[in-house]
Amino acid sequence: MISFDDKLQPLLGKKTADALETGLGLTTVGDLLRHYPRRYDERGKLTDIRSLEIDEHVTVQAEVRKCTKRRMKARHGHMTEAVITDGTSELHLVFFGKVAFVAEQELLPGTRALFAGKVGRYRQNLQLVHPAFEILTPEQDGSSFLQAFLPVYPASQHINTWNIANCVKQLLEIWDGVPEDPLPADFRTEHGLIGLESALRAIHRPESWAEISVAQLRLKWDEALAVQLALAQRRKASTARPAPACARRSGGILDAFDARLPFTLTKGQVEVGEQIASDLESTVPMNRLLQGEVGSGKTMVALRAMLQAVDAGRQSAMLAPTEVLAAQHARSLQEMLGDLAQAGQLGGAEDATRVTLLTGSMNTAQRRQALLDIVTGEAGIVVGTHAIIQEKVEFHSLGLVVVDEQHRFGVEQRAALSARGERENPHVLVMTATPIPRTVAMTVYGDLEVSALRELPGGRSPIKTSVVPVREKPTWLDRAFARVREEVSAGHQAYFVCPRIGDEEPAKSEDEDKRPALSVVDVANMLAQGPLRGLRVEILHGRMPPDEKDAVMRAFTANEVQVLVATTVIEVGVNVPNATVMAIMDADRFGVSQLHQLRGRVGRGSAPGLCLLVTEMPEMTATMERLRAVESTLDGFELAQLDLELRREGDILGAAQSGRRSGLKMLSLLRDEDIIADARVAAQLVVDADPDLAKHPGLAGMVATLLTEERADFLEKA
Repeated sequence: MISFDDKLQPLLGKKTADALETGLGLTTVGDLLRHYPRRYDERGKLTDIRSLEIDEHVTVQAEVRKCTKRRMKARHGHMTEAVITDGTSELHLVFFGKVAFVAEQELLPGTRALFAGKVGRYRQNLQLVHPAFEILTPEQDGSSFLQAFLPVYPASQHINTWNIANCVKQLLEIWDGVPEDPLPADFRTEHGLIGLESALRAIHRPESWAEISVAQLRLKWDEALAVQLALAQRRKASTARPAPACARRSGGILDAFDARLPFTLTKGQVEVGEQIASDLESTVPMNRLLQGEVGSGKTMVALRAMLQAVDAGRQSAMLAPTEVLAAQHARSLQEMLGDLAQAGQLGGAEDATRVTLLTGSMNTAQRRQALLDIVTGEAGIVVGTHAIIQEKVEFHSLGLVVVDEQHRFGVEQRAALSARGERENPHVLVMTATPIPRTVAMTVYGDLEVSALRELPGGRSPIKTSVVPVREKPTWLDRAFARVREEVSAGHQAYFVCPRIGDEEPAKSEDEDKRPALSVVDVANMLAQGPLRGLRVEILHGRMPPDEKDAVMRAFTANEVQVLVATTVIEVGVNVPNATVMAIMDADRFGVSQLHQLRGRVGRGSAPGLCLLVTEMPEMTATMERLRAVESTLDGFELAQLDLELRREGDILGAAQSGRRSGLKMLSLLRDEDIIADARVAAQLVVDADPDLAKHPGLAGMVATLLTEERADFLEKA
């Protein structure tokens, strides 16, 4: 009997099995049967060529318009050039060597075929170099392409979609099916779901769109339920140990801080602050995600929560992703608290506490003093990087953990920090400036309660964003440099952001027409010697020694440096109100949410902010449309939804943010909100009654199959 766990090699042969493993990581029957088609082409219906994205590996159904072979000028041999069309747009193909002769003979004008390859650009034309192709002809007796629906699978350079289709067809003919459906019969009836075996056969070999639809519904439920069961179990486990109750105290340090605030908290800050305060008073551990726009005041909300913990005689720890950001957070908290952060010092307030910074690069004396302040409880608020969670760090009484930019931390780090109490779990508040669509919050952060800040505090200046299309309008780049100089002349400062540092080998692109990404080192030298000559230009990146990074940031904060050329190390938390302009070089190499995060570094003071998105991408491409979307709106939640659509959701349960392999193979965070919400309710009911799924072995097996330990861990760090 052939089961999900059986290896593919004895069934499909070594060569095919190796190609499936090398190209797609598929090694078992279950892996291949759950490698679902990403779409279906109806036989004869051509692919929309205009929708293709550069650097994407695609499969296209198209018609040959022309095909010619010629001798190459630069080297020996022949090349064949073909043009294929969907009736409105064209895609150019290039073949070399022996394949050039095959292509010339088979790709006759009017021929329809499937073409697979990586989309590039040459002389303004979209192009596939050496694509694999499969002619679609009625003579292919026994081929999977005789059916009305052509399944198009996620493929790779090692194996094409039509090869995968034939492998699946071969496997389904000998597969014995599912001995027992993991979903109980009454559950399937309640939610209108077909059996697993029927769904798997229909998804690969459908006879109608209706058959595809009911198969997809069942397989989406499998994935949604597996994820939500794992999350429900995590929520259950997080309450196994109590948290310290941090009651609000009248007349304490929080009241003293609130009384000094020179501004009024926004309505959102008040509402979210009340939610968190209520959580902190309970012995049920708080696990809350605070999401909010750049500049929405998350740090203020977090600080007030930390002060509530201090009032209750507990300590708070704030974990930042980088030493630069940790040092800035510590300085910022000390400035916000003033004499309330000067416990034990001359001039310190009566209810004062102490803010202590702990990072891995501190010298021995600094580290010894910081550790002493932490273990004795003198430090009510501890700020640092992952150095905080090392075993040598002992807290006197940890009550609250604040994690800044959750997606930059591994689950092990967060778990280690949460487990610092011997008998208690500290409360956990996770912050992110990346707005998160509701379905992502339910799926990726499903073990956390979610709060959102959508309102910006008063006094924040508007940010204007402009795309600088260097390819079409090269003079605009000179104008951009002039605009930066104007801002500096007015007493302000500027950021330049680049995709790479410059002391490493640039990543090689398969598209020879595409130059390496601009680097911090090269751009800084170009600016200092050219358009910004005479200004003090400094660089900042993650591989600099910590003391150098800190010195540069201090100089920039003090306006001793006018122009800072950096990588995305400045993406979060850096707060220099005098910086008013940012130029993001090669902006097309950054994601939508990342661009939104970056531009939030300007416009933080009284002067308006300007963000320039510099790109060589041509108009009318999907990439340029993405940049135009960032240009057109400052609504981070709208952009987050757009980013999710453009990423094709990526590997939500795996390490890659985007790419061809996806942990959620069928479930769509864009379109399946109702299924996710229903699965969340159903999973909670099951776990409340059966926390370990001991009475539901089928469901337990489904969770283990669809949700490997690595992917389950990723749920908390995606």
